[in-house]
Amino acid sequence: MSKKNKGRTDGLVYSTNQDYYNDFEEGPAGETLPKEKQKLRVKLDTKQRAGKVVTLVEGFIGTTEDLEALGKQLKTKCGTGGSAKDGLIIIQGDYKEKILGWLKDWGYSLTK
Repeated sequence: MSKKNKGRTDGLVYSTNQDYYNDFEEGPAGETLPKEKQKLRVKLDTKQRAGKVVTLVEGFIGTTEDLEALGKQLKTKCGTGGSAKDGLIIIQGDYKEKILGWLKDWGYSLTK
């Protein structure tokens, strides 16, 4: 294999065949771990946010829908904005202690 094609397996760059990529099977949808087995970590962050403080909740293992639902619950309780994606919930502002308390009350016992 030449240096130019390093990392490519079949040399295909572009195909006009619409069915070419449809033959790949998607993996099974991930299941959400029970609340008592979730190891969530709550911390504050200011990096790359122009000095603004955000509260991060990381370590969620489960479906995107469940992650977004938990993020929505937390945003509603805090009365602020935020987002949920890639196993990470971002809440605008310093709500670390409140979020820790709520998560433990909701059954996330391994939260730190």
